[in-house]
Amino acid sequence: MLCGLYDYVALSLKIQSTVEKNLIDYKENLLAPFSCNPLTHTFTEPSITVGIMDHRQKVAGCFEGYYGVEGIGQFSGNFSAREKNGAIVLSDANGTEITHGLKIRCTAQPDSLFHISEVTIGIDFHWERKEEQVFQGNLILELRKDGMIAVINEINLEDYLKSVISSEMNSRAPREFLKAHAILSRSWLMAALNRKKVPHQPREGATKITEHEIVRWYDREDHDLYDVCADDHCQRYQGITKIISKEAIDAVRQTHGQVITSGETICDARYSKACGGLTENYGTAWDDREVHYLTSISDSSVPHRAIRSEEEAEHWISSRPVVYCNTNDTDFLENVLRDFDRETRDFFRWKIEYAREELEMILQEKSGFDFGTLQNIVPLHRGPSGRISRLKIVGSKKSIIVGKELEIRRWLSRSHLYSSAFVVKVHRDKLGEIDRFVLYGSGWGHGVGLCQIGAAVMASKGFTAGEILNHYFPGTEIQRLY
Repeated sequence: MLCGLYDYVALSLKIQSTVEKNLIDYKENLLAPFSCNPLTHTFTEPSITVGIMDHRQKVAGCFEGYYGVEGIGQFSGNFSAREKNGAIVLSDANGTEITHGLKIRCTAQPDSLFHISEVTIGIDFHWERKEEQVFQGNLILELRKDGMIAVINEINLEDYLKSVISSEMNSRAPREFLKAHAILSRSWLMAALNRKKVPHQPREGATKITEHEIVRWYDREDHDLYDVCADDHCQRYQGITKIISKEAIDAVRQTHGQVITSGETICDARYSKACGGLTENYGTAWDDREVHYLTSISDSSVPHRAIRSEEEAEHWISSRPVVYCNTNDTDFLENVLRDFDRETRDFFRWKIEYAREELEMILQEKSGFDFGTLQNIVPLHRGPSGRISRLKIVGSKKSIIVGKELEIRRWLSRSHLYSSAFVVKVHRDKLGEIDRFVLYGSGWGHGVGLCQIGAAVMASKGFTAGEILNHYFPGTEIQRLY
């Protein structure tokens, strides 16, 4: 462990002593979604819980500075945690037990930080890797019923956002873009917490499974022990490790408490890396309902017509329209994207090619079905950006329809396709047998809401944070909650 490496960070980051009070105030005052006006309520900054890692057999880390550990008092230095006899055992650097329990809470003292080793980022995506990360706030270790450990960070919302903005995008990105992202991310989080507060709120997950069709979408269905996770499944949160400049911190401070609202509702503001020229409707990626501020718009100052047929999809994906996210300016992208994101160069228009046998193996591995000889891949329904929400896979042994957007991307790649906006070309050998499938695609991510690269380009052209958010979330306003 590199305990001590981040002393300079500790001097500038103060851990507020009002975490518990803020959490109580927040739970009492939090907006009930779709029911009350944010302008008529008074809020204090809430604290939240973030799942850093989950379902782990063991955890290794280091307390930099002192942490109050329930039942033993102050503790500092390297630690490890594992399950033993139905409890979490917390041990020091020598392997000596410090304490044990089903839930161990470690409360940060002023200027204290904690390190966690082997944190996985980009889970299941093509940039997946492990890092040591450093966090401020409190550490909670909680044992699941299956004997696995959840590693949870309790932190004030605004401090959480400083990391999110720096984890999602490069801190050297245009200032108005960083401010827009701070408002956007705060809105997404508040909307998520609102929905979680509603009793008996249905969890989003598998929606339709029959012999001939599997339709799934993924949202926040598995976060039972904490408010949000730390990876792309929610919002990237990589601790203070990624806070490398004051620009992201300033963007959060300058937008303190601001959210996007629609009428009496805090907007469930979604975003993805690059829309490909047209953003997507909410229902293409998630449940079948219309969200008026999450409908398809052109990522441009001029309108582009929504895709309505396979012919239009092929024409759109084979073109390179003049839109905000259509940029290959290397210097600009280096200032906008994180280092691991810059490994993805062909995000606007892309191509992936599979030998038939390779794709058959991937499909069996990811779906669990043996399709036999793969005969065709047929889009059945597309959203206005060209993203497919229902796809038919035809094999000699089995044919099945799969959806929605993310499930399609998972089935057709060992990690994930960049998006589900693609057209399929079937290539045959000299005997007329299928030997290759080539996918030509558009965009990076689900495409709903704000296009991160497009928004950064808008900011570089002089658009303000408010103008950027109004472009991607039409009919909304920016309001201050606290």
